Amino acid sequence: MASVVTCRVPAGDRCGEGAVWSAEENAVYWTDINRFLIHRHDMASASLRSWFFDEPVVAISLTAKPGQFLVALASKLITWWPETDQRSDFGFALPGSPRVRFNDGRSDPAGNFWVGSMKNNVLPDGELGEAGPGEGVLYRVDPKGTVTEWRQDLGISNTLCWSPDTRHFYFGDTLANEIRVYDYDKSSGEISNERPFFTGFDRGFPDGSAIDSAGYLWNCRFGGGCIVRIAPDGRIDRVVDMPVLNITTCAFGGADLKTLFITTASIVSPPGNRLAGSLYTLQVEVPGMAENRFNGA
Repeated sequence: MASVVTCRVPAGDRCGEGAVWSAEENAVYWTDINRFLIHRHDMASASLRSWFFDEPVVAISLTAKPGQFLVALASKLITWWPETDQRSDFGFALPGSPRVRFNDGRSDPAGNFWVGSMKNNVLPDGELGEAGPGEGVLYRVDPKGTVTEWRQDLGISNTLCWSPDTRHFYFGDTLANEIRVYDYDKSSGEISNERPFFTGFDRGFPDGSAIDSAGYLWNCRFGGGCIVRIAPDGRIDRVVDMPVLNITTCAFGGADLKTLFITTASIVSPPGNRLAGSLYTLQVEVPGMAENRFNGA
């Protein structure tokens, strides 16, 4: 099913994250948390453009307005127009910042934006600090900007995905080495009935994920040097070995959604991981799904 892993952009990211595919632009966006960057790679020209921010950039979402993005910085949400680099506060500042920061975030099928937090492990100069358990919260931001807490006492919030039939929501806690599944109600945008989905896998820890059109979750393993494809019943379908150790997140893209874009991190990498921090691609047979869009902003 899976083909060869290819280094697409040797970006040298300290901690690449937040990959999102823009079909309108035929381009993939992603962040480097520790260098406070957003990157854009144009597939047609193979060019790279980067934008600088004043604090860590952790997640990006498409919105209902073409060309506009909702961006999660460490301390707040902003709207952003890459074409003009216009930036505006969206209105949700993270309680407890800078002791805590936002981490992984994604929009759901109903147009809400879900984002988790964690103890802030990025120092003001971008160097790596200490993470810790119990300080993270899972938030939902609806299109009108109303914020609701759905889960507390988290270590590192990661993996936010919805099943193709929109009946299930997947969410991970990296420090607990666990991905959980919830019932999801698209009509209300609510989750319920938390239960374990994928736990205790011994190759690294769960970081970001993407889900394909068959309902299989592709989970990136930080410190594990691989991506694991997990069946809807929690069974391991396959393990894709990567050429570097720290695999951070992924997103489906390309005209047929059969290209998996994979971000990686050079932080805490062992000697010999020469291309750690690069953006990689993997061609797959089962396509992904189009990214959900935030319906506010």
